[in-house]
Amino acid sequence: MNKHTVVALVQDRPGVLNRAVSLFRRRGFNIESLAVGHSETPGVSRMTLVVEAEDVEQVTKQLYRLIEVLKVSDVTSDPTVEREMALVKIHAPSGSRPEIVALTGMFGAKIVDVGYNTMVIEMTGTPSKVENFIEVVRPFGMKEMMRTGRIAMVRGAHTHQAPADATESGNGHATAEAATLN
Repeated sequence: MNKHTVVALVQDRPGVLNRAVSLFRRRGFNIESLAVGHSETPGVSRMTLVVEAEDVEQVTKQLYRLIEVLKVSDVTSDPTVEREMALVKIHAPSGSRPEIVALTGMFGAKIVDVGYNTMVIEMTGTPSKVENFIEVVRPFGMKEMMRTGRIAMVRGAHTHQAPADATESGNGHATAEAATLN
C-alpha cells in the first residue's frame, strides 16, 4: 500500500476532527499520522494526514463530503518541507552522558530535561532524520517517546490557503449526506 501526505484546511469547529477520523475509519483507510493546528487564517485549522491507501483520490473525495472541509490536497509528489518532532526520554547514567550529548549535537537535537539517570531530548527534523535519531539513541534504553506526526508545506510561491469566506460558508461541496452529519 502507498503512503500519501494529504493536507486539509478545515473550519475550526467542535467535532470536525472526530468526523474526519470517523470517515477514514468507516472507509477502512489507515491513518499513519495526523497533525492538526491553527492556520494563518483565524477560524481555519490545518490538518496533515499521512494515509496508507491505494487510491488517495478516494480519500480526498471523502474529506470533501464534510461541510467543514475547505480544501484538500495530496502533496505527496509536490516539493515540500516536511517536519516532525519527537520527545525522547532515555536512560542516561553519568557514564553515558558525554556520548548522548555528542549524538544530540550531531543531529541538531536539544536536551530539554536532565534527571538523575535520564535525559529528555527534543528532536525536530524530517521524518527520516527523526527516525534515524531514535534508532541511534534506542540502545541507551528508551523510557518514553512521543512523536507529533508529520506536518508539511509545499515549497515556493504555491500556497494552500482557505478561500476568504471559508469560515462562514463551508466548502460548498457538501452533499446531503454530509449535511446530515452536522
